[in-house]
Amino acid sequence: METIKGLKRTRRCGDFTVEDVGKTVTAMGWTQVYRNLGGVIFVDLRDRSGILQVVFNVEKDKEMFEKADTIRSEYVLAVTGEIVKRDPETVNEKIPTGQIELKAKQLRILSKAETPPIYIEENSNVREEVRLKYRYLDLRRPDMQRLMELRHRVCKLARDYYDENGFLEIETPVLVKSTPEGARDYLVPSRVHPGAFYALPQSPQLYKQLLMVSGMDRYFQIAKCFRDEDLRADRQPEFTQIDLEMSFVNEEDVMSVNEGFMKKVFKEIYNIDLPTPFRRIPYQEAMDRFGSDKPDTRFGMELVNLSDVVKDCEFKVFADVIKKGGSVRAINCKGGDAKLSRRDLDGLVDFVKIYKAKGLAWIVIGENELKSPITKFFQQEEIDAMLSAMNAEVGDIIMIVADRDQIVYDALGALRLELAKRFELIPEGSYDLLWVTEFPLFEYSEEEKRYVAKHHPFTMPMEEDIPLLETEPHKVRSRAYDMVFNGTEVGGGSIRINNQELQSKMFHALGFTQEDANERFGFLLEAFQYGTPPHGGMAYGLDRLIMLLANRDSIRDVIAFPKVKDASEIMSGAPGLVDQKQLKELSIKTNVLKEEIN
Repeated sequence: METIKGLKRTRRCGDFTVEDVGKTVTAMGWTQVYRNLGGVIFVDLRDRSGILQVVFNVEKDKEMFEKADTIRSEYVLAVTGEIVKRDPETVNEKIPTGQIELKAKQLRILSKAETPPIYIEENSNVREEVRLKYRYLDLRRPDMQRLMELRHRVCKLARDYYDENGFLEIETPVLVKSTPEGARDYLVPSRVHPGAFYALPQSPQLYKQLLMVSGMDRYFQIAKCFRDEDLRADRQPEFTQIDLEMSFVNEEDVMSVNEGFMKKVFKEIYNIDLPTPFRRIPYQEAMDRFGSDKPDTRFGMELVNLSDVVKDCEFKVFADVIKKGGSVRAINCKGGDAKLSRRDLDGLVDFVKIYKAKGLAWIVIGENELKSPITKFFQQEEIDAMLSAMNAEVGDIIMIVADRDQIVYDALGALRLELAKRFELIPEGSYDLLWVTEFPLFEYSEEEKRYVAKHHPFTMPMEEDIPLLETEPHKVRSRAYDMVFNGTEVGGGSIRINNQELQSKMFHALGFTQEDANERFGFLLEAFQYGTPPHGGMAYGLDRLIMLLANRDSIRDVIAFPKVKDASEIMSGAPGLVDQKQLKELSIKTNVLKEEIN
């Protein structure tokens, strides 16, 4: 292959304009399209900036023309020539360089290419497994390169914005002590400390709090984090956070600074002036109205609690649930009778069962009658009260779930989103940002048979709820807050505990002995003895934020080299086997056979 020795690229392909007409320039890039029209060969030369059409003419240089005739898709070229205006009938208004072309005077083929296994084209519909196998080719596609550029721009905006607001970017360690509380850690064996392990950080949480103890006042970091947990569309084993912490602040201080960041992002990316402050919705209100702690409020169909209306009814399914402390709630699918068949309704019954609901009751509001398998169990006044509570009109379908509160929330919250998607209820191009506040401090883990921290053990409880820590922990609210963007949590944080006595009560409520607490978090607790400022912060899921800004459905699209559902990377084959010598150095033996891994 030829080299570029003695040649220097004038600028990128898409950056040439009509102002360059008459100039001799050198362009370099990949062959997007090759067309031989007899005495003229056209090549669309592509790089990250766009496309420049190159023309080879047999009458100008027969030898170069014959060389150009060997060019194929994805060959890497360096072409020197003159920028000229295209003939009016050949102008391409679809691309920025569509009024000009490069008349070739010199050609170097820098690298040949095999026929690519995927098309290098906009919005390719190639299967994702194939795209990830050949990710280096997939990333050549213009839409993928725009996603990487968007990610870069948001990172730059974060650095600029937080710097302007007095934050210091400080790196925290990647090899840390394992402090299991939450997801499973990724462990890294130590060669110099046989039998001991580092963990990869699930977040910089403890270190950023230590930075507040250190007097750094305002910290941020674009940080790599790791969690060994099952994957889904918006989760990866390694992910990136925009992480920050602030001293001498309350919730409003943290939220205000971060609303400013999102306002800057929307202005720079969309040229939209985002209204601030964002709405604040307490956690319980979000669950009661939307069945979710990350509600999408761009459409209605809110949940309505019918428990008081039907608590004395003869329909045992409803009455028994209420007696056991559950609830009966419903949504109104406006105009649903014209949109949903009986078969569709049966399908929705199966849909809510995914969320552990035992069933879905429904009432179709007809012109002169109600169609439903359950109305015969109700008195007329009970039916009238239900329809009134649901603001029911002719053509509506009332959909009801009865069960434990959490199951009802999960089932109706998901059903609400499913119906909005089916019936296109969400306005195109709409953006909805809000805060959910006052989360429960604890949640009960059926697996561990104890209360666990809903966020982490250092989250400050609401002051008026502190007396409940040791008596009714399930009622304690936290000073935590999540930022929700179009029904997806993009960031969250809290005000932290900075009081030793309160921290001890928190650990006790979580079932930790003092020895447990010292073993897991001793270095932090010791630091807290030397003067700890009130502090709080939050972290954005950068991958998820970029996914939403780009209107994509999966964070894999906005990560250069993502993992798939089994936490492997298809392209490189990670994770893989290592030499026995490496294992011996780390004092590790494995009983897993090579065939079992493969």
